[in-house]
Amino acid sequence: MDNYSVAVDVGGTFTDVVLCNLDTNQQSVFKTPSTPDDPSAGFLTGLRQILEVNGVKPAQVKHIFHGTTIATNAILENKGSRVGVLVPEGFKYVLEIGRHGTPRLVNPNSWIKPERPVRPRDIEEIPERVSSDGEILIPLDETAVRRAARRFRDEGILSIAVSFLHSYANRDHESRARELILEEFPNAQVSLSSEVLAVFREYERTITTVLNAYVMPRVSTYLGNLEQALEGEKVDSTVSIMKSNGGIVGSSVAVRQPVHTALSGPAAGVMATLQIAESTGVLNCISFDMGGTSTDVSLIKERHPTTNLGGNLGDWPIQLPMLDIVTIGCGGGSIAAVSASGGLSVGPASAGAVPGPACYGKGGEAPTVTDANLVLGRINTQIAGGILSLDGRAAAEAIQQNIASPLGLDQNAAANGILKIANNTMVGAIRNISVERGHDPKDFALVVDVAAEASPQSPHPVDCPLAPPAPGPFRARPAMARAERLLP
Repeated sequence: MDNYSVAVDVGGTFTDVVLCNLDTNQQSVFKTPSTPDDPSAGFLTGLRQILEVNGVKPAQVKHIFHGTTIATNAILENKGSRVGVLVPEGFKYVLEIGRHGTPRLVNPNSWIKPERPVRPRDIEEIPERVSSDGEILIPLDETAVRRAARRFRDEGILSIAVSFLHSYANRDHESRARELILEEFPNAQVSLSSEVLAVFREYERTITTVLNAYVMPRVSTYLGNLEQALEGEKVDSTVSIMKSNGGIVGSSVAVRQPVHTALSGPAAGVMATLQIAESTGVLNCISFDMGGTSTDVSLIKERHPTTNLGGNLGDWPIQLPMLDIVTIGCGGGSIAAVSASGGLSVGPASAGAVPGPACYGKGGEAPTVTDANLVLGRINTQIAGGILSLDGRAAAEAIQQNIASPLGLDQNAAANGILKIANNTMVGAIRNISVERGHDPKDFALVVDVAAEASPQSPHPVDCPLAPPAPGPFRARPAMARAERLLP
């Protein structure tokens, strides 16, 4: 019997699956709606169906490669877990203070500082101090650590981040704090800054560690459910997760340090763009990867993806090795709404796969970018390979009731307004990755990997647009190709 590998890309709206025969290199693709309540269910549905269609037995699957936006979407949509934080005495407001500056893509006169992922009341100060060269100046107050752990346990705060001053030079206090926390709260999930990001700069190290804790329960639950389900399906194979830097990591490591997968799905999109560039002879290109929840933009120069150690995801800096990707909370499922002041906004909240855009007919009532495109006749009523039919009347009603009527516009004008705002947000990301970094977009091809039902209209001319025949599933292939180079 032939052996197979499977690559799966789980997005906020759709799950894409690629099956590859390891002996003949023949590939087939499948697309299925994601299942937000339990993303592993959509993963398994796609796996079962692609195996059944191709007559492949579960035991023939030897490797599973996975790109996921679980952590990405949790951070972008502010839907992570409640987190408790331990910091040194005097550093309670390190997250609130942050850095003095505004994001580049906003109006500084109207910008409002985003709410931090952790409230100050959930941050406990612990007497301790280590110098920049690792010398212990003030011993760790173990009683204070135990008291904080009991408080988090009593309030049901499962995920705890520990970020002590200069722990990159001496991790003893953080390691001991974890031991004490687990003695008082055995079920706690603890993230240490000395393990997540052992570098100086308190704000960046603390926010990265907090984000690791913020998504840890969701990612660990997901991967745990997935591995159990695979065992139940008689699939005995290794599971590798794509990292934010385009590499791969085992699922056990991804559970402990999920922030390293924060750009897992977007990184797969960049690697897919690189494959397109190589196969079409394009030297320079801009990767535009639009999904249902987010859009990811990256620049590839001379067929080398750019990388950095100071990237951002949404409103937050994540100083980990990663592909240089600008991620924004705007996609096909992004919700359009009228603010209290009468302004129209689009995203970052997303309708996701459930209930999805109003036109999905699954109970969604909020108008989205996909609904606007459908109302204007820019997309077909059959999408995702024909497995999903769109309801134009439901889309029109959602836009009329929620946008057109409150703003005194006709339906088409309201739909156009939604798309103009979404396009402007996306074009801002393209501008940020190119013009603002000294690159002329005319020197780059725009590779449009649009898994959602929309595309940008950029005022910046590009060399030429390129698009794969199956955008969504194409994102899953790089995880397979990348991993198979590293496997024996």
